[in-house]
Amino acid sequence: MPNVQHHDLSFDDFDESVSPRPEFSGFDDVVEKAISRRGLLAGVASVSAASFVTGVAPYGVLGAKAADRFGFQAVPANSLDAITVPEGYKWKIMAKWGDGLFENSIPFDEETRGSSKSQELSLGDNNDGMDLFVKDGRNVFVVNNEYVNRGVIFGNRETGLPETDDDVLKGKMGHGVTVMEITHGADGWQVVKGSEYNRKVTPDVPVEITGPARGHDLMKTTLDHDGLLAQGTWNNCGNGRTPWGTYLACEENFNGYFSASDAAFEQTPEQKRYGLSEKDWGYAWARIDDRFDLSKEPNESNRAGYVVEIDPFDPTSTPKKRTALGRFKHENAEVVIAGNGQIVVYMGDDERGEFIYKYVSNDRFSSGGDNSSLLEDGRLYVAKFNDDQSGEWLELSLETTGMASQAEICIFTRMAASKVGATTMDRPEWLATNPNKPELYCALTNNKNRGVKPNAGGDKTPANGPNPRPANKYGQIVRWVPEGGDHVSNRFTWDLFLLAGNPDVHSDDKAGSSNITSANMFNSPDGISW
Repeated sequence: MPNVQHHDLSFDDFDESVSPRPEFSGFDDVVEKAISRRGLLAGVASVSAASFVTGVAPYGVLGAKAADRFGFQAVPANSLDAITVPEGYKWKIMAKWGDGLFENSIPFDEETRGSSKSQELSLGDNNDGMDLFVKDGRNVFVVNNEYVNRGVIFGNRETGLPETDDDVLKGKMGHGVTVMEITHGADGWQVVKGSEYNRKVTPDVPVEITGPARGHDLMKTTLDHDGLLAQGTWNNCGNGRTPWGTYLACEENFNGYFSASDAAFEQTPEQKRYGLSEKDWGYAWARIDDRFDLSKEPNESNRAGYVVEIDPFDPTSTPKKRTALGRFKHENAEVVIAGNGQIVVYMGDDERGEFIYKYVSNDRFSSGGDNSSLLEDGRLYVAKFNDDQSGEWLELSLETTGMASQAEICIFTRMAASKVGATTMDRPEWLATNPNKPELYCALTNNKNRGVKPNAGGDKTPANGPNPRPANKYGQIVRWVPEGGDHVSNRFTWDLFLLAGNPDVHSDDKAGSSNITSANMFNSPDGISW
């Protein structure tokens, strides 16, 4: 991409620019699948009017019934640069970037955009996953601050980039997780400034490493000789919550913060698979912190890319990186209690051609008991979707992957999934479970490389199964049901809940499935929840 700076690219395009995918046409595969795909899309059209709608109707298919089912009138699709809410509803800002959380917070300065100290004491930038926790009449709101808008937070600089060490640290402090108590008053919901529950989980706070990777040689660094205590969390995308009342922050595009000062630096195959290179995404963290210099601390990046558990009601507690859930670009973590009490966590790896995962705890959930180790000890699986609409969860174990240890499986999870032949997916975003029956949905946001290029590990990405469209720009939602309604089962059946598209512009498969209309059309599905 000539004349384009890496910091001007999206995370996806940044990854491909620093780690180009090998080219292959695979066009015969694409043509063959495209022909058979017509049958699949016809099946979607016929099924959507029956089992799709009788299960859980797609939003908008309900038409006039929407108000009856949801308690409000549906908002028509629009392209307004505004927040639109149903009739009878209103919205207001509860908290915004730079708002102080503590009694000693520094008022926001529009001209300078603040300092590292003011940012450390205030709400971070770019809210993504979030959740509300209620206990003893207190409301604690937890929100991910995924990344910072460089042109805004560094808008006082002509370059729109960090120019001083304090600029770099300010950007760093805008990342992580914000925990804040909120209360409802005469002016609606607002932050309780100075609450004992308020805290910032920044990229510099101690975070305990748990699970199979704890103490492994690949987790040891200059600052942490034992591989037990990482520093911080950043680029947290979606989220999850546990039945025992903790918050799960999900680390996604962690790779864009590492760089290398050594001109002779060469990526290892593992680093290349995870998008790590000599160039970062423009944040320059390695300039003030050697942890982010791959040529100085090659293991530090192995300590990022996990689900992080945070107790919202204990501000003195140490967050925990749950390595048993695998290392990849986590979107969200959907937690379910199986019928036998085991905890199941469904997760997606949000990159083109990566995979969907499931974790099953060995122990069982105990209401009111000690559940603190349920995300440390369990089995990790990856999904394989068959073209006959059956599917199976492939366990990532020493026997199935041939890898040296469970720790390495949990650190290099993408490689493990490739080894067992999992199905490459069109960027798995949020997953959601139906609260009324054992049924799951995953938003597959898009994949311009489907049928065009392999994924970062060289796995082919033919158009088939739950990813039926080559060069897929619109995305789809796949649904599956575990065998026997048992989330612990290794088998499932699946169908396509919908294919996103634009029926006003297209008449082919880019129009979307029959349950997509002019009133409810959209593309690139991302966050979904019940």
